[in-house]
Amino acid sequence: MKKFGKIACLALGAVMSLGIACACDETGDGGKNKGDKKVFVIWCPEADHEFAKQVAADFLKENKDVNLEFQFGIQGENDSATKVLTDVENAPDVFSFASDQINKLIVGDALARIGGDRLEKIKTENTAEAVDAATVTVGGQELTYAFPYTDNTYFLYYNKSKFSEEDIQTLDGILDKCSEEEQFGYPMNDGWYNSAFFFGNDLGYEVEFSDQLAENKVTTDFGNEVGQQVAEAMWNYVQNPALKADSDDSKLTSGFQSGKIIAGVSGIWNKTSIQRYLGEDFGVAKLPTYTLGNKQVQLTAFAGYKLLGVSKHSPNVAIAQRFAEFYTNQANQIKHFEARGFLPTNKEAQKDSRIAADACAIAIKDQLAYTKTQKGVPSTLWTPMQGFGDAMITAAGKNDAEFDVQAQLAAAVKAINKNAD
Repeated sequence: MKKFGKIACLALGAVMSLGIACACDETGDGGKNKGDKKVFVIWCPEADHEFAKQVAADFLKENKDVNLEFQFGIQGENDSATKVLTDVENAPDVFSFASDQINKLIVGDALARIGGDRLEKIKTENTAEAVDAATVTVGGQELTYAFPYTDNTYFLYYNKSKFSEEDIQTLDGILDKCSEEEQFGYPMNDGWYNSAFFFGNDLGYEVEFSDQLAENKVTTDFGNEVGQQVAEAMWNYVQNPALKADSDDSKLTSGFQSGKIIAGVSGIWNKTSIQRYLGEDFGVAKLPTYTLGNKQVQLTAFAGYKLLGVSKHSPNVAIAQRFAEFYTNQANQIKHFEARGFLPTNKEAQKDSRIAADACAIAIKDQLAYTKTQKGVPSTLWTPMQGFGDAMITAAGKNDAEFDVQAQLAAAVKAINKNAD
């Protein structure tokens, strides 16, 4: 039997704080034997905890043949892979993770592959982009390792009393209505967000993977002539005092609350707070275009996906895949939308009247037409792009007229590239 070891203990504090029994024993079976009952461990973000509990209860009602005791660990999807790979053999049976972590989990031998009728069902019921996010080419074969269940991108929030529909179409239009006292929030020092300026111009990266999915070579064209023009445009925007260029989640939501921010870019996870602060003036839309030379360029966001994985080392892989399929089915994707606001990947769920009429769902769908799938992203991208943004923000704060944006871009490109010619 699988030991309830180091990984389970990592989540113990979160589990016990939510009033759910979880013990890391030293008997060798880690609490997995309780008569005929199997202990089944799920990891999900804290905000999904109540939803996951309800899904587990519904699963037991509909599957009388299984005898499970569910236990829940709190684990954010952004670093789920890192925690799972700390002790992969003792990982939770089922866990949620962000799509850009799938290669890391496969290399770490953490995920059970999906096949047969279950795989065909995933492909038939979910969008092609979502299925692609859960699928990796290994040894020349396309193999699927997870169950997709939500899209995850970012879009524009704004105060409708401050902007017209025309204003929000362009970044310049937005900034013209903003000021140092009423700003536009955009995280220019976060690679997940600032890459949108480059992606909008069909710039990107290429990664050559080995059969073991190791990054053999990484190249980016962010530093070419067009990329240099993009960097100059970004620098011009960062210098505008109407732009809050270090706008992370906490600064964005507090800014909407105080009125210091009247428009900003984020994802669905901040909907509840921003909607509460704006009330009837709550507005959302796809990202605006920005000015590059004499043309308007659409900001093109990363499109990530939330995936549900099954541990390859679970003693209950068959039941775990059955549960993961249930967790991500059409009905539960709709329920997850109602609970959290995330757009389903299930094609029929997207047609539900509640989803089709939802303003945020519409904004996300509009933005998904201008996205780059967050799959095969080089591990070297994030830190250099953060550093590039931080350098611009620091220089703008000092009114540094001598700031060399091209040198900073070149340094970022050099750090992203790996074994490049």
